[in-house]
Amino acid sequence: MTSATPDLRDFAGRLVLVGAGKMGSALLEGWLRFGLDPKHVAVLEPQPSPQIAALTTHGLLLNPHLRALGDVAAVVIAVKPQTAAEAIPPLKPLIGAATVVVSIMAGRTLQFIAGALNAPCALVRAMPNTPAAIGRGITVAVPRDVNPAQRALAHRLLCATGAVEWTEDETLMDAVTAVSGSGPAYVFLLAEALAEAGVAAGLPPSLAAKLARETVAGSGELLHRSELDAAVLRQNVTSPGGTTAAALDVLMGADGLARLMRNAVAAATKRSRELAG
Repeated sequence: MTSATPDLRDFAGRLVLVGAGKMGSALLEGWLRFGLDPKHVAVLEPQPSPQIAALTTHGLLLNPHLRALGDVAAVVIAVKPQTAAEAIPPLKPLIGAATVVVSIMAGRTLQFIAGALNAPCALVRAMPNTPAAIGRGITVAVPRDVNPAQRALAHRLLCATGAVEWTEDETLMDAVTAVSGSGPAYVFLLAEALAEAGVAAGLPPSLAAKLARETVAGSGELLHRSELDAAVLRQNVTSPGGTTAAALDVLMGADGLARLMRNAVAAATKRSRELAG
């Protein structure tokens, strides 16, 4: 896992962000946090947030004419995959010999992106997740026709929101999407379900919600800081014949959490493949 802190103060050329929703905005915030000058950034977003609009006073270009952007070092595509067929072809004027195109669209393959651009280009397909908003995301990236300098630039941009892993096998990306891309929702559902179970056991709703939130957050931070496997940490909390063991007998049964999670990840993987068309 690579999580080196990027330094974008020396970024040269133009960086174009296509789509500034939650994930696109998280990337932009990360880039600026690590020193990128807004004067190097152009954002293409029909409904920009007030925060992004305010950056125009610092030199950021908002919805400029594409042919006026000059030397484009990187294009980051962060639109919804359902709009990709319409959003990508107009970007062709941005693509130069040295430009690297980074896509964070779920399901959309490197072949699809290359076909939509209809131009030879260096491509990176990446899948971040929502903890990117606080700099604690995990991204998996796969390159195509990318030289070392272009890969290094893509890596620096993706590192702005957390750890980055690279793979040469694009077929893994659907499962990556199902595990880490969608995974935060599974964790939030766990917090919801734990709070509801606490209420069912007699706790006041506000206390149950507080206990569930802090337990999930604290356990996640412990897992992050510890060098031990998750299974070992679980075992360390579990006394034979105790309360935790009684609960785990239910959660680890034949129809328990492991089976539900396998089914959930399989469903998300299937949907990611469907989005590829």
